[in-house]
Amino acid sequence: MGKKTKKNFVFLVLSAIEVFVPLQEIYCYFACLITEGIYQKKMSIVEKYKKIQSQLSADVRLVVVSKFQPETAMMELYKAEQRVFGENRVQEITEKHERLPKDIEWHFIGHLQTNKVKYILPFTVLIHGVDSFRLLEEINKCAGKIGKIQDCLLQIHIAREETKFGFSFQELDEILMSGKIESLKNIRICGLMGMASFVDDERIVRQEFHSLSQYFRKIKEKYFFDSKYFKELSIGMSGDYPIAIEEGATMVRIGSSIFK
Repeated sequence: MGKKTKKNFVFLVLSAIEVFVPLQEIYCYFACLITEGIYQKKMSIVEKYKKIQSQLSADVRLVVVSKFQPETAMMELYKAEQRVFGENRVQEITEKHERLPKDIEWHFIGHLQTNKVKYILPFTVLIHGVDSFRLLEEINKCAGKIGKIQDCLLQIHIAREETKFGFSFQELDEILMSGKIESLKNIRICGLMGMASFVDDERIVRQEFHSLSQYFRKIKEKYFFDSKYFKELSIGMSGDYPIAIEEGATMVRIGSSIFK
C-alpha cells in the first residue's frame, strides 16, 4: 500500500467514525484520557513527596517511611531537604544509619523487641511504637548505660485487628495512675502513636483516630500538663493521613504514596 493509498484509507476510516461519533466527542474522549493521567509522565519520587508536603500545615511533620527502600531513593528525598525517616527493622535502620548522612533524624516506627533495643538507641531520635511497660523499662535501662534520655511515643491499640500492638486505654490509665513511669529517668514520653484499622470505611478510621485524639488531650491535661515535651500525636499513613490530620495528628508516617 503506497503512501497516498494509506492517507486515503485513514481519511475514510476517520470519516466513517465521524458518522457514528461526532468529532467533538472524540476530542473530549482523548482529553479525558490525558486528564486521568494515561498519557501523562509518571510522577517522580521527589514530585510526589513535594505534593504531600504541600498538603501539610507547619504543625504537622512528615516521617518518610523508608523501609525496604533503596538508599538511592532516600538520597533523592534527602537532597530535597527531607531529614526525618522511619524504619521498622533493626538491622535495616542500623545499616542505613551507618551509610547515610549523619544529620538524618531516624525514627523507629515498628514493633521493637526488648533484646534489640540496645542496637538502635545510640542514634534513634524517636521510638514511635512503645507498646508495653516492659519495653519502656528496657529502653530506660539501655539509655542509662549510654547516658541518654530517649524520646518515646506510647502506642495505643485502636484498630479492630488483633494483630496490631499497643496499650489499651485502660491499661495505660492504670500505668499512669501508678506513677511507675515517673521512676524511669532515662526516657521522655513525648506523646502517643496509633494505627487505624485497615478498612475502606472512612467512618471507622475517623472514629478510631478521634478516640485516640480525645484520649491524648485527656491524659495530657491529667498527667503531662507541666511537660513541654508531651505534644506529639503520630497517626496517619499513606491511605488515611488526610483524616488523621483533621483529627489532630502532629506527625504522619507516609511511605507507599511517595515511593510507589
